[in-house]
Amino acid sequence: MVTDPLVARMRPFGTTIFAEMSALAARTDSVNLGQGFPDTDGPPEMLEAAVRAIREGRNQYPPGPGIPELRAAIAAHQREFWGLGYDPDSEVLVTAGATEAIAAAVLALCESGDEVVCFEPYYDSYAASIALAGAVRRPVTLRPAPDGGYGFDPDELRAAFGPRTRVVLLNSPHNPTGKVFTADELALVASLCVEHDAVAVTDEVYEHLVFDGAHVPLAGLPGMRERTVQISSAGKTFSCTGWKVGWACGPAPLVSAVLRVKQFLTFVNAGPQQPAVAVALGLPRSYYDGFRDSLRDKRDRLCLGLSDAGFDVLRSDGTYFVTADITPLGGTDGVEFCRSLPERCGVVAVPTQVFYDDVSAGRQLIRFAFCKRDEVLDEAVARLRKLSDA
Repeated sequence: MVTDPLVARMRPFGTTIFAEMSALAARTDSVNLGQGFPDTDGPPEMLEAAVRAIREGRNQYPPGPGIPELRAAIAAHQREFWGLGYDPDSEVLVTAGATEAIAAAVLALCESGDEVVCFEPYYDSYAASIALAGAVRRPVTLRPAPDGGYGFDPDELRAAFGPRTRVVLLNSPHNPTGKVFTADELALVASLCVEHDAVAVTDEVYEHLVFDGAHVPLAGLPGMRERTVQISSAGKTFSCTGWKVGWACGPAPLVSAVLRVKQFLTFVNAGPQQPAVAVALGLPRSYYDGFRDSLRDKRDRLCLGLSDAGFDVLRSDGTYFVTADITPLGGTDGVEFCRSLPERCGVVAVPTQVFYDDVSAGRQLIRFAFCKRDEVLDEAVARLRKLSDA
């Protein structure tokens, strides 16, 4: 009898922390500020377009690269917001969310033994994708900075590059820290990519959720358009995380490579949702501005409540998330703290140490999601205040 059929490279990966904590929230009837999904639906124009597409019979396989109107809408979006021109027929690929785009890109671009530079803490699928490719992680640690956000050591980044570097995997705005990489930081990443002839795979799913500063796509920097696979999705921007409609943009040879892998993962996806996302991408800028401003207010609401509850809150410049240090509340281990939190006060968060290779760097940090209705955030804060009252 086979006792452990799983291949060795995937044995370190068990049930995701998001599934574990969401199940814990349901079991304990806790307020779930762990997994990053909104509790309201996206714009009505998009939802109505999906219903219309279903009724009009757009329920069979879409074209492998994605339906033409969505690829055209993605290209128009990239040009309007970021000044990046992509040919919708050869430089845009629709995927099953950004997660599939990242996995397909890493699998397409990395040979066994190639090295992937990434910043930790990292979204858990990054490590799994790198392992599936037989590649090697070279993490650079983001650490709490004196200004309340996160920074990294430029020399540590330079040291992570070497003769086997194939891909740099960059997430900005960054999950779970909420960091938005600065122009100087991005320029350093770009210069190292050019110097080492590396390909950049950029996860930009929170591109429209920058509260302080501005989002700067790495592909727009000198020498980077021809070596960057730019990835985003509809899930976060249009509050439809369950639809799993993402995309990858880049020069035709890179996008073609990603497509050759992607076609054997999901083949195609989300037939009726694709035309609806095309409609959403065509919404006026007022939608994007209003959505960002609403999430900024929610960030401020939760950060104030976390501070009142006794946490040391680290500034979040973007995304759905804010991280907090549990040390002032006597916490020493984020996993233990988060597993006990539902019983102590009826709230669920996520320990960020599970997203580090250097576990000690994040042991006392946990992540809260603020993409929830105001009354849900207020209830969570009221419960969390029990921690400082104890």
